[in-house]
Amino acid sequence: MTFELIIFYIFSGILVTGALGVVLVRNPVYAALFLILSFFTSSAIWLMLEAEFLGITLVLVYVGAVMVLFLFVIMMLDINMDPLREGFVKMMPFAAIVAIIFAGEIVLVMTSGSFDFNHAVAHAVDYSNTKEIGSKLYTEYVYPFEIAAVILVVAIIAAITLTLRRREGVKHQVPAKQIRTRRNERVRLVKMPAEKRVGE
Repeated sequence: MTFELIIFYIFSGILVTGALGVVLVRNPVYAALFLILSFFTSSAIWLMLEAEFLGITLVLVYVGAVMVLFLFVIMMLDINMDPLREGFVKMMPFAAIVAIIFAGEIVLVMTSGSFDFNHAVAHAVDYSNTKEIGSKLYTEYVYPFEIAAVILVVAIIAAITLTLRRREGVKHQVPAKQIRTRRNERVRLVKMPAEKRVGE
């Protein structure tokens, strides 16, 4: 067993442990931290596969931006997790069946002979992972890439539409009315008679 394969198994074990922690822990903050650990170990595996661009993007985008946003949202909303856990035991058998099917598929793919872990492809010194991804993405996979972009734009528009729907009893600020306001409409000067102090 080579040194690279040992490192791969170590990172894979940490990744599986972090993924299980995301699903099984009760505290959503701990789940987000386990997800960050999973992202870091996935990035390390990408680096071992000489996919430096994907590894760095995974850390910068998901860990540096998305997960920080998740942590802020989780800590600020104070979500009550008790109603969400009520259906956990009821759906556990179905989730176990799906997990076993996924694990069986992964084992079948890894034992089919398509993967050779002992003979990694060695690239030249001037090999650019970013250039290879760009050439594949904008030549062979340009139509799926454009379709994914359209789906993301539609999802963003739908999320904005759902957020901006009118609700009764919710007060909104109207900047146009705030700009047109006058001092006489906001400030009222009241003239009161002077009061005598106690004992005078």
